[in-house]
Amino acid sequence: MSHLDPDRFAAVAFGEAPSADEQVHLAACDECALELAELEHTITIGRSTMSLGELESPPDRVWGNILDEVRRSESAPVATMTAREAGDEAGSPRNPAPAARPRRRGYRLLFALAASTAFVLAVVGVWSLVRPAQVVELASATLNAFPEHPGAAGSAVVVESADGDTRVRVELDASVPDAGYREVWLITADASALVSLGVLDGREGEFDVPAGIDIDEYVLVDISQEEDDEDPGHSGDSIVRGELEFA
Repeated sequence: MSHLDPDRFAAVAFGEAPSADEQVHLAACDECALELAELEHTITIGRSTMSLGELESPPDRVWGNILDEVRRSESAPVATMTAREAGDEAGSPRNPAPAARPRRRGYRLLFALAASTAFVLAVVGVWSLVRPAQVVELASATLNAFPEHPGAAGSAVVVESADGDTRVRVELDASVPDAGYREVWLITADASALVSLGVLDGREGEFDVPAGIDIDEYVLVDISQEEDDEDPGHSGDSIVRGELEFA
């Protein structure tokens, strides 16, 4: 029995309608029907990764392992028996058995590689959806104490989140006064302009950098002690301050 050509397998698996003769053959040949179903499944997996957007490239070792596995399966010895041996073994006349159809090794190799590749892409795509959002550190600073606040110390880190927002994370180690509050500021290098990021509640906090503020210009991070006087300006009582160093 002749079998479908590998090119026709691919065309039908990708959606081309089989001819009337091919339909009859697929209905009668279990091997061709199984191979077609396997190839259609592989194509379905590959197409499912397209909706995941841009995928990361797997490490080179992944492709190396795939090729090694395919080569091992291709070179694995296959137990064979001659027609004479088959007749002797069964104690029957030495009539040669019908020869098995040679396996289409090139097609099998291509199918195995395609299936492995589709699986790897699917895994990488799913991981890209569930992994934690990447945060990039842009700059950092050590915040040093002012003379009026001996022993105080702090740090600041500027990060950019996966959605493009810029934030400042600060930590402060200083005694807590009985009244007032602490406020975090960004100040230009020449102290000609400043912007408040918000009130620091406790020892650490994270603040959004306001739109339009360029951290390349607002390079000083300052934490001040403020009074409850409803004055939105800087009190002039800085606890710690430091200059950002960019990564």
